Amino acid sequence: MIEQTIRVDAPPERVWAYFTDQELLARWWGGAQADPRPGGLLRVAMDGGPEPVMRGEFVELQPYERLVFTFGWEPAPGVPDIPPGGSRVEVLLTPDRGGTVVTLRHGGLPATLRGETTDGWGIVLGRLAKEAAADD
Repeated sequence: MIEQTIRVDAPPERVWAYFTDQELLARWWGGAQADPRPGGLLRVAMDGGPEPVMRGEFVELQPYERLVFTFGWEPAPGVPDIPPGGSRVEVLLTPDRGGTVVTLRHGGLPATLRGETTDGWGIVLGRLAKEAAADD
């Protein structure tokens, strides 16, 4: 399992929206389809590289506190070998002095992809922090 934590200068309600609203998801992660309910689709067309498409579904949603979704890649040349829904991501949102501490845990990854996935989450969570903080 990999874990990353970042502080976002925005309240949990706003950060939550950046994980569940497809227009806001597109600002930091890529073109998105999101149906934020248990069993609902989460699909993100990432920018750059072989333009991989992440596909999973929402599993648990506790508004403004916690969400869980499955994570994998649609088959394409050069994308990691994790089938759609093949791993699991948990996101915790903790209020922190007017902002939010975001803790992301990604489990079910092959050992060979942990470093690449850690780097990828670092990049996109940095974008999330910038976008959510600027949305005043």
